[in-house]
Amino acid sequence: MSSYDLVVIGTGPGGYVCAIRAAQLGLKTAVVEKRATHGGTCLNVGCIPSKALLHASEAFEEAGTHFADLGVIVSAPKLDLKKMMAFKDEGVAGNTKGVEFLLKKNGVDSYRGTGRLAGAGRVEVIAEDGGNQLLETKNVVIATGSDVTKLPGVTIDERVVVSSTGALELESVPKKLVVIGAGVIGLELGSVWRRLGAEVTVVEYLDRVLPGMDGEVGKQFHRILGKQGITFKLSSKVTGVELGKKGATVTVEPAAGGAAETLQADVVLVAIGRVPYTDGLGLETVGVQVDNKGRIQTDSHYATNVTGIYAIGDVIAGPMLAHKAEDEGVAVAELLAGQSGHVNYAVIPNVVYTYPEVASVGKTEEELKKDGIAYNAGKFPFTANGRAKVNHTTDGFVKILADAATDRVLGVHIVGADAGNLIAEVAVAMEFGASAEDVARTCHAHPTLTEAVKEAALAVGKRAIHI
Repeated sequence: MSSYDLVVIGTGPGGYVCAIRAAQLGLKTAVVEKRATHGGTCLNVGCIPSKALLHASEAFEEAGTHFADLGVIVSAPKLDLKKMMAFKDEGVAGNTKGVEFLLKKNGVDSYRGTGRLAGAGRVEVIAEDGGNQLLETKNVVIATGSDVTKLPGVTIDERVVVSSTGALELESVPKKLVVIGAGVIGLELGSVWRRLGAEVTVVEYLDRVLPGMDGEVGKQFHRILGKQGITFKLSSKVTGVELGKKGATVTVEPAAGGAAETLQADVVLVAIGRVPYTDGLGLETVGVQVDNKGRIQTDSHYATNVTGIYAIGDVIAGPMLAHKAEDEGVAVAELLAGQSGHVNYAVIPNVVYTYPEVASVGKTEEELKKDGIAYNAGKFPFTANGRAKVNHTTDGFVKILADAATDRVLGVHIVGADAGNLIAEVAVAMEFGASAEDVARTCHAHPTLTEAVKEAALAVGKRAIHI
Protein backbone atom coordinates (compact mmCIF):
# COMPACT_ATOMS: atom_id res chain seq x y z
CA MET A 1 0.00 0.00 0.00
CA SER A 2 1.41 3.41 -1.02
CA SER A 3 1.60 5.93 1.83
CA TYR A 4 1.25 9.73 1.60
CA ASP A 5 1.02 12.86 3.68
CA LEU A 6 -1.83 14.06 1.46
CA VAL A 7 -4.14 12.57 -1.15
CA VAL A 8 -6.26 14.99 -3.16
CA ILE A 9 -9.39 13.59 -4.81
CA GLY A 10 -10.07 15.57 -7.99
CA THR A 11 -7.69 17.59 -10.16
CA GLY A 12 -9.79 20.57 -11.12
CA PRO A 13 -8.37 24.04 -10.37
CA GLY A 14 -8.74 23.56 -6.62
CA GLY A 15 -7.37 20.03 -6.51
CA TYR A 16 -4.30 20.33 -8.71
CA VAL A 17 -3.29 23.68 -7.19
CA CYS A 18 -3.66 22.20 -3.70
CA ALA A 19 -1.50 19.22 -4.65
CA ILE A 20 1.23 21.35 -6.21
CA ARG A 21 1.38 23.74 -3.27
CA ALA A 22 1.49 20.83 -0.80
CA ALA A 23 4.35 19.24 -2.75
CA GLN A 24 6.21 22.55 -2.77
CA LEU A 25 5.93 22.60 1.01
CA GLY A 26 7.49 19.15 1.32
CA LEU A 27 4.40 16.97 1.74
CA LYS A 28 4.41 13.64 -0.07
CA THR A 29 1.34 14.12 -2.25
CA ALA A 30 -0.85 12.16 -4.64
CA VAL A 31 -3.90 13.02 -6.70
CA VAL A 32 -6.78 10.81 -7.83
CA GLU A 33 -8.59 11.72 -11.05
CA LYS A 34 -11.39 9.81 -12.77
CA ARG A 35 -11.05 11.62 -16.11
CA ALA A 36 -8.47 10.68 -18.70
CA THR A 37 -7.08 14.20 -18.40
CA HIS A 38 -6.48 16.52 -15.46
CA GLY A 39 -8.18 19.90 -15.01
CA GLY A 40 -11.68 18.91 -13.95
CA THR A 41 -14.82 20.46 -15.40
CA CYS A 42 -13.13 23.85 -15.79
CA LEU A 43 -10.36 22.86 -18.17
CA ASN A 44 -12.13 19.99 -19.93
CA VAL A 45 -15.78 20.98 -20.41
CA GLY A 46 -16.23 24.35 -18.73
CA CYS A 47 -14.23 27.55 -18.35
CA ILE A 48 -11.51 26.93 -20.90
CA PRO A 49 -13.49 25.53 -23.88
CA SER A 50 -16.29 28.06 -23.39
CA LYS A 51 -13.82 30.95 -23.43
CA ALA A 52 -12.29 29.58 -26.63
CA LEU A 53 -15.71 29.58 -28.32
CA LEU A 54 -16.55 33.00 -26.90
CA HIS A 55 -13.33 34.36 -28.38
CA ALA A 56 -13.79 32.67 -31.75
CA SER A 57 -17.47 33.59 -32.10
CA GLU A 58 -16.70 37.20 -31.17
CA ALA A 59 -14.07 37.36 -33.91
CA PHE A 60 -16.59 35.88 -36.36
CA GLU A 61 -19.17 38.52 -35.50
CA GLU A 62 -16.62 41.34 -35.57
CA ALA A 63 -15.57 40.36 -39.08
CA GLY A 64 -19.16 40.24 -40.26
CA THR A 65 -20.57 43.36 -38.63
CA HIS A 66 -17.91 45.77 -37.35
CA PHE A 67 -14.81 45.56 -39.52
CA ALA A 68 -16.29 47.88 -42.14
CA ASP A 69 -16.72 50.61 -39.49
CA LEU A 70 -12.95 50.51 -39.04
CA GLY A 71 -12.25 50.74 -42.75
CA VAL A 72 -11.39 47.06 -42.98
CA ILE A 73 -13.33 45.71 -45.92
CA VAL A 74 -13.62 41.94 -46.14
CA SER A 75 -16.10 39.62 -47.77
CA ALA A 76 -18.77 38.10 -45.56
CA PRO A 77 -17.12 35.57 -43.25
CA LYS A 78 -18.00 31.90 -43.58
CA LEU A 79 -18.29 29.67 -40.56
CA ASP A 80 -16.26 26.47 -40.43
CA LEU A 81 -17.72 25.10 -37.20
CA LYS A 82 -15.64 21.95 -37.32
CA LYS A 83 -12.45 24.01 -37.43
CA MET A 84 -13.71 26.31 -34.69
CA MET A 85 -14.32 23.27 -32.50
CA ALA A 86 -10.81 22.02 -33.31
CA PHE A 87 -9.47 25.41 -32.18
CA LYS A 88 -11.33 24.95 -28.90
CA ASP A 89 -10.09 21.37 -28.46
CA GLU A 90 -6.49 22.44 -29.11
CA GLY A 91 -6.74 24.95 -26.27
CA VAL A 92 -8.23 22.36 -23.93
CA ALA A 93 -5.50 19.85 -24.74
CA GLY A 94 -2.77 22.41 -24.17
CA ASN A 95 -4.14 23.33 -20.76
CA THR A 96 -4.77 19.80 -19.52
CA LYS A 97 -1.32 18.66 -20.65
CA GLY A 98 0.10 21.67 -18.85
CA VAL A 99 -1.47 20.54 -15.58
CA GLU A 100 -0.10 17.02 -16.06
CA PHE A 101 3.37 18.48 -16.60
CA LEU A 102 3.15 20.66 -13.48
CA LEU A 103 2.08 17.74 -11.30
CA LYS A 104 5.00 15.65 -12.53
CA LYS A 105 7.41 18.57 -12.19
CA ASN A 106 6.46 18.94 -8.54
CA GLY A 107 6.70 15.24 -7.77
CA VAL A 108 2.98 14.61 -7.31
CA ASP A 109 1.90 11.00 -7.97
CA SER A 110 -1.20 10.60 -10.14
CA TYR A 111 -3.74 7.77 -9.92
CA ARG A 112 -6.47 7.26 -12.52
CA GLY A 113 -9.84 6.16 -11.28
CA THR A 114 -12.66 7.17 -8.96
CA GLY A 115 -11.51 8.08 -5.48
CA ARG A 116 -13.50 6.85 -2.49
CA LEU A 117 -12.99 7.27 1.25
CA ALA A 118 -12.42 3.75 2.54
CA GLY A 119 -11.97 4.39 6.24
CA ALA A 120 -9.60 6.28 8.50
CA GLY A 121 -6.55 7.33 6.51
CA ARG A 122 -7.43 5.32 3.43
CA VAL A 123 -8.50 6.22 -0.11
CA GLU A 124 -9.61 3.55 -2.53
CA VAL A 125 -8.99 4.16 -6.23
CA ILE A 126 -11.41 2.27 -8.47
CA ALA A 127 -10.25 2.02 -12.09
CA GLU A 128 -12.57 1.90 -15.10
CA ASP A 129 -11.89 -1.81 -15.51
CA GLY A 130 -13.06 -2.44 -11.95
CA GLY A 131 -9.63 -2.89 -10.45
CA ASN A 132 -8.90 -1.13 -7.22
CA GLN A 133 -5.95 0.17 -5.24
CA LEU A 134 -5.67 1.41 -1.66
CA LEU A 135 -3.69 4.50 -0.71
CA GLU A 136 -2.72 5.20 2.87
CA THR A 137 -2.62 8.86 3.80
CA LYS A 138 -2.44 11.17 6.78
CA ASN A 139 -4.79 13.68 5.15
CA VAL A 140 -7.38 13.78 2.37
CA VAL A 141 -8.62 16.85 0.51
CA ILE A 142 -11.89 16.41 -1.37
CA ALA A 143 -11.87 18.63 -4.46
CA THR A 144 -14.41 16.88 -6.69
CA GLY A 145 -16.15 20.01 -7.93
CA SER A 146 -19.74 20.23 -9.08
CA ASP A 147 -22.22 18.77 -11.53
CA VAL A 148 -25.06 20.15 -13.64
CA THR A 149 -28.30 20.86 -11.80
CA LYS A 150 -31.06 18.76 -13.34
CA LEU A 151 -34.46 20.21 -14.20
CA PRO A 152 -37.18 17.90 -12.82
CA GLY A 153 -38.97 16.01 -15.57
CA VAL A 154 -36.42 16.98 -18.24
CA THR A 155 -33.90 14.42 -19.48
CA ILE A 156 -30.56 15.73 -20.74
CA ASP A 157 -29.45 13.62 -23.71
CA GLU A 158 -26.61 15.98 -24.77
CA ARG A 159 -28.01 16.00 -28.30
CA VAL A 160 -31.27 17.96 -28.29
CA VAL A 161 -31.52 18.74 -24.59
CA VAL A 162 -28.00 19.66 -23.53
CA SER A 163 -26.07 20.78 -20.49
CA SER A 164 -23.11 23.14 -20.78
CA THR A 165 -21.06 20.10 -21.80
CA GLY A 166 -23.24 19.30 -24.80
CA ALA A 167 -23.55 22.98 -25.74
CA LEU A 168 -19.79 23.02 -26.29
CA GLU A 169 -19.95 20.09 -28.73
CA LEU A 170 -22.83 20.88 -31.10
CA GLU A 171 -22.13 19.69 -34.63
CA SER A 172 -24.16 22.42 -36.29
CA VAL A 173 -25.56 25.82 -35.38
CA PRO A 174 -29.15 25.40 -34.16
CA LYS A 175 -31.70 27.56 -35.90
CA LYS A 176 -33.51 28.07 -32.61
CA LEU A 177 -31.87 27.68 -29.20
CA VAL A 178 -33.83 27.89 -25.96
CA VAL A 179 -31.69 28.52 -22.88
CA ILE A 180 -33.21 27.69 -19.50
CA GLY A 181 -31.55 29.97 -16.97
CA ALA A 182 -30.20 33.54 -17.26
CA GLY A 183 -27.12 33.01 -15.12
CA VAL A 184 -23.49 33.14 -16.19
CA ILE A 185 -23.38 29.82 -18.06
CA GLY A 186 -26.64 30.35 -19.91
CA LEU A 187 -25.74 33.86 -21.06
CA GLU A 188 -22.19 32.97 -22.09
CA LEU A 189 -23.18 29.94 -24.17
CA GLY A 190 -26.30 31.67 -25.46
CA SER A 191 -24.04 34.48 -26.68
CA VAL A 192 -21.75 32.05 -28.49
CA TRP A 193 -24.55 30.46 -30.53
CA ARG A 194 -26.35 33.75 -31.13
CA ARG A 195 -23.19 35.17 -32.72
CA LEU A 196 -22.89 32.11 -34.92
CA GLY A 197 -26.44 32.48 -36.22
CA ALA A 198 -28.87 30.91 -33.75
CA GLU A 199 -32.11 32.56 -32.70
CA VAL A 200 -31.73 32.53 -28.91
CA THR A 201 -34.48 32.75 -26.30
CA VAL A 202 -33.58 32.74 -22.61
CA VAL A 203 -36.18 31.64 -20.06
CA GLU A 204 -35.54 32.74 -16.46
CA TYR A 205 -37.63 32.01 -13.37
CA LEU A 206 -36.65 35.26 -11.65
CA ASP A 207 -37.49 38.76 -12.87
CA ARG A 208 -33.90 39.59 -13.82
CA VAL A 209 -30.75 38.26 -15.44
CA LEU A 210 -27.57 37.42 -13.50
CA PRO A 211 -29.24 36.72 -10.14
CA GLY A 212 -27.01 37.68 -7.23
CA MET A 213 -25.11 40.39 -9.06
CA ASP A 214 -25.73 44.11 -8.62
CA GLY A 215 -29.26 45.07 -9.68
CA GLU A 216 -28.23 48.03 -11.83
CA VAL A 217 -25.70 45.83 -13.60
CA GLY A 218 -28.39 43.24 -14.32
CA LYS A 219 -30.79 45.82 -15.79
CA GLN A 220 -28.26 47.43 -18.11
CA PHE A 221 -26.79 44.10 -19.17
CA HIS A 222 -30.29 42.80 -19.97
CA ARG A 223 -30.80 45.78 -22.28
CA ILE A 224 -27.42 45.28 -23.96
CA LEU A 225 -28.03 41.59 -24.70
CA GLY A 226 -31.51 42.43 -25.92
CA LYS A 227 -30.04 44.89 -28.44
CA GLN A 228 -27.69 42.13 -29.58
CA GLY A 229 -30.69 39.97 -30.47
CA ILE A 230 -31.26 37.67 -27.49
CA THR A 231 -34.91 37.36 -26.47
CA PHE A 232 -35.75 37.06 -22.78
CA LYS A 233 -38.73 35.58 -21.01
CA LEU A 234 -38.25 36.60 -17.39
CA SER A 235 -40.46 35.61 -14.44
CA SER A 236 -41.15 32.43 -16.37
CA LYS A 237 -40.72 28.71 -15.69
CA VAL A 238 -40.26 25.74 -17.98
CA THR A 239 -42.80 23.05 -17.14
CA GLY A 240 -41.95 20.57 -19.84
CA VAL A 241 -39.69 19.69 -22.75
CA GLU A 242 -41.11 17.28 -25.30
CA LEU A 243 -38.81 15.81 -27.92
CA GLY A 244 -40.05 15.54 -31.50
CA LYS A 245 -38.69 14.34 -34.82
CA LYS A 246 -36.92 17.66 -35.23
CA GLY A 247 -35.93 19.33 -32.01
CA ALA A 248 -38.14 19.94 -29.01
CA THR A 249 -41.23 21.76 -27.82
CA VAL A 250 -40.66 23.74 -24.62
CA THR A 251 -43.66 24.60 -22.46
CA VAL A 252 -43.31 27.87 -20.55
CA GLU A 253 -45.60 29.36 -17.91
CA PRO A 254 -45.46 32.56 -15.86
CA ALA A 255 -43.59 31.91 -12.59
CA ALA A 256 -46.55 33.32 -10.67
CA GLY A 257 -48.98 31.10 -12.54
CA GLY A 258 -51.01 31.66 -15.68
CA ALA A 259 -51.50 30.55 -19.25
CA ALA A 260 -48.79 28.39 -20.80
CA GLU A 261 -47.11 28.96 -24.14
CA THR A 262 -44.83 26.77 -26.22
CA LEU A 263 -41.49 27.48 -27.84
CA GLN A 264 -40.00 25.43 -30.65
CA ALA A 265 -36.30 24.70 -30.39
CA ASP A 266 -33.68 22.73 -32.28
CA VAL A 267 -31.61 22.62 -29.08
CA VAL A 268 -32.52 23.27 -25.45
CA LEU A 269 -29.74 24.23 -23.04
CA VAL A 270 -30.41 23.54 -19.36
CA ALA A 271 -28.31 26.05 -17.40
CA ILE A 272 -30.02 26.46 -14.04
CA GLY A 273 -26.94 26.07 -11.89
CA ARG A 274 -24.64 23.44 -10.47
CA VAL A 275 -24.64 21.15 -7.44
CA PRO A 276 -21.75 19.70 -5.37
CA TYR A 277 -20.41 16.46 -6.82
CA THR A 278 -20.10 13.95 -3.98
CA ASP A 279 -21.54 10.78 -5.54
CA GLY A 280 -19.56 7.66 -4.75
CA LEU A 281 -17.12 9.41 -2.42
CA GLY A 282 -18.06 7.25 0.55
CA LEU A 283 -18.86 10.22 2.78
CA GLU A 284 -21.37 8.13 4.68
CA THR A 285 -18.78 5.39 5.20
CA VAL A 286 -16.62 7.64 7.35
CA GLY A 287 -19.37 9.93 8.62
CA VAL A 288 -18.54 13.19 6.86
CA GLN A 289 -21.40 15.65 7.39
CA VAL A 290 -23.15 17.53 4.57
CA ASP A 291 -25.68 20.36 4.73
CA ASN A 292 -29.19 20.49 3.29
CA LYS A 293 -27.77 21.50 -0.10
CA GLY A 294 -25.45 18.52 -0.28
CA ARG A 295 -22.35 20.60 0.43
CA ILE A 296 -19.65 19.16 2.65
CA GLN A 297 -19.56 21.02 5.94
CA THR A 298 -16.18 22.42 6.96
CA ASP A 299 -14.76 24.80 9.54
CA SER A 300 -12.70 27.90 8.77
CA HIS A 301 -9.67 25.68 8.09
CA TYR A 302 -11.56 23.50 5.56
CA ALA A 303 -11.66 20.58 7.99
CA THR A 304 -14.70 18.32 8.05
CA ASN A 305 -16.05 16.75 11.22
CA VAL A 306 -13.79 13.74 10.54
CA THR A 307 -10.16 14.16 11.53
CA GLY A 308 -7.80 14.26 8.56
CA ILE A 309 -10.49 14.90 5.91
CA TYR A 310 -10.77 18.34 4.31
CA ALA A 311 -12.79 19.80 1.44
CA ILE A 312 -12.47 22.79 -0.89
CA GLY A 313 -14.06 24.35 -3.97
CA ASP A 314 -17.52 23.66 -5.31
CA VAL A 315 -18.24 20.88 -2.79
CA ILE A 316 -18.30 23.38 0.10
CA ALA A 317 -20.19 26.61 0.72
CA GLY A 318 -19.36 29.75 -1.25
CA PRO A 319 -19.32 30.83 -4.89
CA MET A 320 -18.64 28.06 -7.40
CA LEU A 321 -15.65 29.75 -9.01
CA ALA A 322 -12.38 28.18 -10.14
CA HIS A 323 -10.23 30.92 -8.63
CA LYS A 324 -12.00 30.60 -5.27
CA ALA A 325 -11.19 26.87 -5.33
CA GLU A 326 -7.56 27.59 -6.24
CA ASP A 327 -7.10 29.96 -3.32
CA GLU A 328 -8.72 27.44 -0.98
CA GLY A 329 -6.39 24.76 -2.33
CA VAL A 330 -3.34 26.86 -1.51
CA ALA A 331 -4.77 27.76 1.91
CA VAL A 332 -5.46 24.18 3.02
CA ALA A 333 -2.05 22.99 1.76
CA GLU A 334 -0.32 25.71 3.76
CA LEU A 335 -2.40 24.91 6.85
CA LEU A 336 -1.43 21.23 6.59
CA ALA A 337 2.22 22.30 6.40
CA GLY A 338 1.90 24.37 9.57
CA GLN A 339 1.58 27.73 7.88
CA SER A 340 -1.24 30.30 8.04
CA GLY A 341 -3.34 29.68 4.94
CA HIS A 342 -6.18 32.14 4.45
CA VAL A 343 -8.77 33.23 1.88
CA ASN A 344 -10.40 36.67 1.95
CA TYR A 345 -13.95 35.90 0.83
CA ALA A 346 -14.83 39.59 0.71
CA VAL A 347 -12.53 40.02 -2.29
CA ILE A 348 -13.33 37.28 -4.80
CA PRO A 349 -13.99 38.62 -8.31
CA ASN A 350 -16.81 37.26 -10.45
CA VAL A 351 -16.73 37.62 -14.25
CA VAL A 352 -19.20 36.95 -17.07
CA TYR A 353 -17.22 36.51 -20.30
CA THR A 354 -19.82 37.73 -22.76
CA TYR A 355 -19.37 40.86 -24.84
CA PRO A 356 -19.31 43.24 -23.17
CA GLU A 357 -18.00 41.49 -20.08
CA VAL A 358 -19.48 41.88 -16.62
CA ALA A 359 -17.26 41.84 -13.54
CA SER A 360 -17.83 42.45 -9.87
CA VAL A 361 -16.05 42.16 -6.54
CA GLY A 362 -17.32 42.82 -3.03
CA LYS A 363 -20.76 44.00 -2.00
CA THR A 364 -23.68 44.98 -4.22
CA GLU A 365 -25.87 47.98 -3.46
CA GLU A 366 -28.67 45.62 -2.49
CA GLU A 367 -26.44 43.84 0.05
CA LEU A 368 -25.25 47.11 1.58
CA LYS A 369 -28.81 48.36 1.96
CA LYS A 370 -29.90 45.06 3.49
CA ASP A 371 -27.03 45.22 6.00
CA GLY A 372 -27.75 48.84 6.85
CA ILE A 373 -24.32 50.05 5.76
CA ALA A 374 -24.18 53.70 4.69
CA TYR A 375 -22.25 54.10 1.45
CA ASN A 376 -21.41 56.50 -1.34
CA ALA A 377 -21.56 55.44 -4.97
CA GLY A 378 -19.48 56.73 -7.84
CA LYS A 379 -20.33 55.79 -11.42
CA PHE A 380 -18.63 56.53 -14.71
CA PRO A 381 -19.94 55.50 -18.16
CA PHE A 382 -17.67 54.18 -20.88
CA THR A 383 -19.35 56.64 -23.27
CA ALA A 384 -17.19 59.29 -21.57
CA ASN A 385 -13.93 57.33 -21.80
CA GLY A 386 -11.60 58.37 -24.62
CA ARG A 387 -10.29 54.88 -25.42
CA ALA A 388 -13.77 53.37 -25.40
CA LYS A 389 -15.05 56.11 -27.68
CA VAL A 390 -12.33 55.67 -30.29
CA ASN A 391 -12.68 51.87 -30.19
CA HIS A 392 -16.50 51.94 -30.37
CA THR A 393 -16.73 49.98 -27.10
CA THR A 394 -18.88 52.40 -25.13
CA ASP A 395 -21.47 50.02 -23.66
CA GLY A 396 -21.46 49.87 -19.88
CA PHE A 397 -20.05 51.63 -16.85
CA VAL A 398 -17.88 51.34 -13.74
CA LYS A 399 -19.52 51.70 -10.32
CA ILE A 400 -17.60 51.94 -7.06
CA LEU A 401 -19.29 51.64 -3.67
CA ALA A 402 -17.40 53.06 -0.68
CA ASP A 403 -18.15 53.25 3.04
CA ALA A 404 -19.76 56.63 3.80
CA ALA A 405 -17.70 57.10 6.97
CA THR A 406 -14.28 55.69 6.05
CA ASP A 407 -14.33 55.84 2.21
CA ARG A 408 -13.06 52.23 2.16
CA VAL A 409 -14.01 50.47 -1.10
CA LEU A 410 -16.72 47.90 -0.37
CA GLY A 411 -17.71 46.80 -3.85
CA VAL A 412 -17.02 47.45 -7.52
CA HIS A 413 -19.19 46.55 -10.51
CA ILE A 414 -18.22 46.87 -14.15
CA VAL A 415 -20.09 46.30 -17.40
CA GLY A 416 -17.84 46.87 -20.38
CA ALA A 417 -15.10 45.71 -22.69
CA ASP A 418 -12.32 43.87 -20.82
CA ALA A 419 -14.18 44.17 -17.49
CA GLY A 420 -12.64 40.88 -16.35
CA ASN A 421 -9.18 42.43 -16.42
CA LEU A 422 -10.27 45.84 -15.14
CA ILE A 423 -11.69 44.30 -11.96
CA ALA A 424 -8.23 43.06 -10.92
CA GLU A 425 -7.05 46.56 -10.08
CA VAL A 426 -9.80 47.18 -7.57
CA ALA A 427 -9.52 43.65 -6.16
CA VAL A 428 -5.89 44.41 -5.27
CA ALA A 429 -6.92 47.79 -3.86
CA MET A 430 -9.62 46.17 -1.70
CA GLU A 431 -7.20 43.50 -0.47
CA PHE A 432 -5.06 46.29 0.95
CA GLY A 433 -8.05 48.15 2.42
CA ALA A 434 -7.87 51.03 -0.05
CA SER A 435 -10.25 53.96 -0.01
CA ALA A 436 -11.94 55.33 -3.11
CA GLU A 437 -9.62 58.31 -2.80
CA ASP A 438 -6.60 55.97 -2.91
CA VAL A 439 -7.80 54.63 -6.25
CA ALA A 440 -8.65 58.12 -7.50
CA ARG A 441 -5.19 59.49 -6.64
CA THR A 442 -3.38 56.63 -8.38
CA CYS A 443 -2.11 57.74 -11.78
CA HIS A 444 -3.72 55.75 -14.60
CA ALA A 445 -2.26 55.57 -18.11
CA HIS A 446 -4.00 57.51 -20.88
CA PRO A 447 -5.71 56.55 -23.06
CA THR A 448 -6.92 53.34 -21.42
CA LEU A 449 -10.17 51.82 -20.25
CA THR A 450 -8.70 51.81 -16.72
CA GLU A 451 -9.28 55.56 -16.58
CA ALA A 452 -12.97 54.76 -16.16
CA VAL A 453 -12.08 53.06 -12.88
CA LYS A 454 -10.24 56.17 -11.71
CA GLU A 455 -13.12 58.41 -12.76
CA ALA A 456 -15.64 56.23 -10.90
CA ALA A 457 -13.46 56.55 -7.80
CA LEU A 458 -13.38 60.32 -8.29
CA ALA A 459 -17.16 60.27 -8.67
CA VAL A 460 -17.50 58.75 -5.19
CA GLY A 461 -16.30 62.13 -3.91
CA LYS A 462 -18.36 63.98 -6.54
CA ARG A 463 -15.25 65.20 -8.35
CA ALA A 464 -15.15 63.25 -11.60
CA ILE A 465 -13.45 65.22 -14.36
CA HIS A 466 -14.94 63.87 -17.58
CA ILE A 467 -18.66 63.86 -16.76
